[in-house]
Amino acid sequence: MTWFVILSIIVVSALKLLITCLPTPVVNWLLKKFELHSKLDPSHISILKDGKTLEGEEKKKIITEFNKATFLKKYYIHPGNEHYFLQPEGAKTPYIIYTKQGKHDIKLSIYSYKDHVDVVKQYKKKLEVYSLLPDKL
Repeated sequence: MTWFVILSIIVVSALKLLITCLPTPVVNWLLKKFELHSKLDPSHISILKDGKTLEGEEKKKIITEFNKATFLKKYYIHPGNEHYFLQPEGAKTPYIIYTKQGKHDIKLSIYSYKDHVDVVKQYKKKLEVYSLLPDKL
């Protein structure tokens, strides 16, 4: 009986240490899995503006500014109101970014305003909208 208690204390202590002291790669993987504003990899994306594919220096500039942008807030989308975010009133023509993260194909629509940028992220059948504060996007 005492062996059972001692063994269970050792196992529970080891689990406690493992959970509270996760290695850095495991923590980074968990954070990357659940982050909303993920960084873009230039090799796996295509950017469209008015139906034209952007290449070269302009593409690099947009990717750099998007990656350096500060996350402001996430918008809650009521079911049935998705069209307000997909085609907002008074917005300029958006940049459309097609990318692949893991197994998922993702479409990002970037709507620029004077003081912020709204990003509509579409993947699978989900829609997420959040706001960014870029320097020059």
